[in-house]
Amino acid sequence: MISPKEIDEIKAALRDAWFAGCELDVKARRYVGKFYDRRRAGKKIVATVVGNHGTYTVSLAVKLKRVESACSCYVGRGGGCHHCDALAQTFLNDAVSFQVIKRKGRGSVCTLKDLKAYLNGATLDTFLQELKAQGITQTAFAESIGMNPRHLSAIKSSELRNRFFNELGATKLACLWVIEKFQPVAPRRSKV
Repeated sequence: MISPKEIDEIKAALRDAWFAGCELDVKARRYVGKFYDRRRAGKKIVATVVGNHGTYTVSLAVKLKRVESACSCYVGRGGGCHHCDALAQTFLNDAVSFQVIKRKGRGSVCTLKDLKAYLNGATLDTFLQELKAQGITQTAFAESIGMNPRHLSAIKSSELRNRFFNELGATKLACLWVIEKFQPVAPRRSKV
């Protein structure tokens, strides 16, 4: 179901923060409407476009009325490239063309297809935050699966920039396994 409220909030944020008094440049205009695999999950939109040097994944997310962007092109590490501009304008022009993706609940995962959809519906950072809530630090988790903590950080930050390490899915699955198998660690009380 399309939530008009979420669409209106995304559009308002894009107009206010993204295009405040600006027009699209020529580079961005040529990509408007050319995105495929358009998806929206809550207040985050993601789509793919063929650029000059490859195919790029572009995302925009509204958080607290601010817009965070990322693109897998060589310029768009922190967002702000013309692909991000074009995605914003594409959404403003045709918001209903973005397929609404609802995150599956853990309990509804019954097949490998469901598992893939579940893992793709959340970032590695989301899983790491769940581990943290259970008292398991990112460093402790990384070391427990034989991974360098810096490598885990690189996987996490790369995903947020739409660049994906091959081991991203396996790392998310390892997080999920630990989340499901380990109970939260209760804080130790000192004896007085």
